[in-house]
Amino acid sequence: MTMTIALAGKGGTGKTTVAALLIRALTRRTSQPVLAIDADPATNLHMALGLPMPATAGEIREDMMDAAQAGQLGVSISRVDHLTREIRMALEEGDQVDLLAMGRPEGQGCYCAVNHLLRQIIDDLGRKYEYVVVDNEAGMEHIARRTTRDVDLLLVVSDPSLRGLRTAASIAEMAKEIEVNVRKAMLIVNRVDGELTPELQAAIDATRLEVAAIIPADARVNQLDALGQPLLHLDGDSPACRAVEAMTDRLANLS
Repeated sequence: MTMTIALAGKGGTGKTTVAALLIRALTRRTSQPVLAIDADPATNLHMALGLPMPATAGEIREDMMDAAQAGQLGVSISRVDHLTREIRMALEEGDQVDLLAMGRPEGQGCYCAVNHLLRQIIDDLGRKYEYVVVDNEAGMEHIARRTTRDVDLLLVVSDPSLRGLRTAASIAEMAKEIEVNVRKAMLIVNRVDGELTPELQAAIDATRLEVAAIIPADARVNQLDALGQPLLHLDGDSPACRAVEAMTDRLANLS
């Protein structure tokens, strides 16, 4: 059975870094590749995973829309078959991780039908994996429209600030208001330097989210991030890696 984990959080919290560290930990739990879906239009998860930048679902969608409007699709292949073939060709396959990038948002016009097809195709693709990790933009609309409607675990990532924690609580509430079936939502506080202050602990408690992990600030992770280097091969001495691995051991019991 597939476990789908989505990450969300405001910009600057290290959400993509946490996604890469989570994927790193999951690859140590399974002999199968993990499916990573970069649903953030900024599209930089591939660097954290050490993979080439793939063609995006957004580009595929736009090309198909243009071809359909120009009458170039023909009748020999259906739209769903065309999209399925193109999505599979766009999947960047690594040794431990396969990556699909969603790319930029829609342009002008109605994309409801093609987005519905994309969501079906991606859901079908995800069922072939034990773990699917979705690195999402701050809100949840992207997941609802184009990625999936079923999320086993939503991890909301915050930095150790009152503003960040309030935003995390808002994102978790937003997930309840859109058409996404979130089985469980939890909080990750990232880049924590030292002990939590009483004020920060009170702000964490105020989110009413169960804490999945407190990830310590990690100079090596920050260095690799700054250089755009992959995080998959960090050694086990990394404090951030240890925190995420311990979290992953606990989260695996939710599947």
